[in-house]
Amino acid sequence: MAYILLRQRDIPDINQFDVYKKNGGFQAFKNAVTKMKPEDVTNVVKASGLRGRGGAGFPTGMKWLFMDNKNWPHYVVANADESEPGTFKDREIMEQNPFQFLEGVALCSYAVGAKAAYVYLRGEFWHVAAFLDRKIAEMEEAGILGDKLFGTDTSLHIYTHLGAGAYICGEETAMLESIEGKRGQPRVRPPFPPSFGLYGKPTVVNNVETLTNVPLILANGADWYKSMGTADSAGVKVFSLSGRVKKPGNYELPFGKTFRDLIYGEGGGIIDDRPIKAIMPAGASSSMIVADDKALDTVLDYASVRTLGADLGSASVIVIDDTVSIEWIINKTIHFFKHESCGKCTPCREGTYWMLSIIKRIEHDRKKEDVDLLYAVAKQMQGKCLCALGEFATMAVTTGIEHFPADFKAK
Repeated sequence: MAYILLRQRDIPDINQFDVYKKNGGFQAFKNAVTKMKPEDVTNVVKASGLRGRGGAGFPTGMKWLFMDNKNWPHYVVANADESEPGTFKDREIMEQNPFQFLEGVALCSYAVGAKAAYVYLRGEFWHVAAFLDRKIAEMEEAGILGDKLFGTDTSLHIYTHLGAGAYICGEETAMLESIEGKRGQPRVRPPFPPSFGLYGKPTVVNNVETLTNVPLILANGADWYKSMGTADSAGVKVFSLSGRVKKPGNYELPFGKTFRDLIYGEGGGIIDDRPIKAIMPAGASSSMIVADDKALDTVLDYASVRTLGADLGSASVIVIDDTVSIEWIINKTIHFFKHESCGKCTPCREGTYWMLSIIKRIEHDRKKEDVDLLYAVAKQMQGKCLCALGEFATMAVTTGIEHFPADFKAK
């Protein structure tokens, strides 16, 4: 099957303007602006079944329909703050297939009536931001971005915006605060960005991978896209596979493949052919899945992974074999989330502090009362934090202790 997102693997140099245009690039945007109403674009995306690829899996077309059309101007923000440990798909898309991503931003902007769009990148992606700035300039020079596009009254300008390396700014409202020049901390919701977003105006926030799907959906139709994947999850997904596998990397697959297909078929199996122990399907913020036959044969889509007590999230699949202690893994995730907590809400600020203090004690002396206390603190945090970071900080902790108690027993 031809690639839809990682098209550079089929078409060399597609990150060059002329090559992208020669292969049908920008035609979907031109057709939309000159032949379609904005709501028609939204309806095609909605009918395709495309869901957000940043983690939540919310229906993309539905999100666009939530925009408040009584409050203007509208904005679009592309979430390129790829900070989840184990996730590295968006960077490859932006570096190797940038024009398809930017065309997706343009189509989304047209659909919701935005004349300005922002690509928010993590601070460490400064070189990617500079690269995208050059690609945006090429599109402006060709008349694909700017004012009065294709002889119409449609205008659009796209800007890159660099964060400062904070994981929390991947949360959409913290990202909006950062763009506005404020401290990157989540807002209280409601209101949600489609009604009160950037500068207090209606805003759509979509992930890089999500938007990169849009040009080919518009070019080929909703039915074409729905013909791939499952009833629950249409289309294709880029899985970032890492951990104890022989061939880590990004793999574009239709929804409906299994963990076994991904890990053993694409990833070549476990290093040294060791037994597989656990899977974290959504990076560091993921629950721990016991890697038994049931799990390995579970279909990779949003609904099926939930039957294992986990979320697919951004599909940053981390594989753990029998040489790795789960206690060591959650030690690392707790350190990460304690460092990245913005401190705005008490449950996350204090909860991550105490989890870190307790896991340090466990690292040196595994006492049952400390393991029980760590579990209790994590459970107390769940459902009480301002944003998802606090919840994410607990997932590996609680499920790791539940599913792998032997890794927490006294040495």
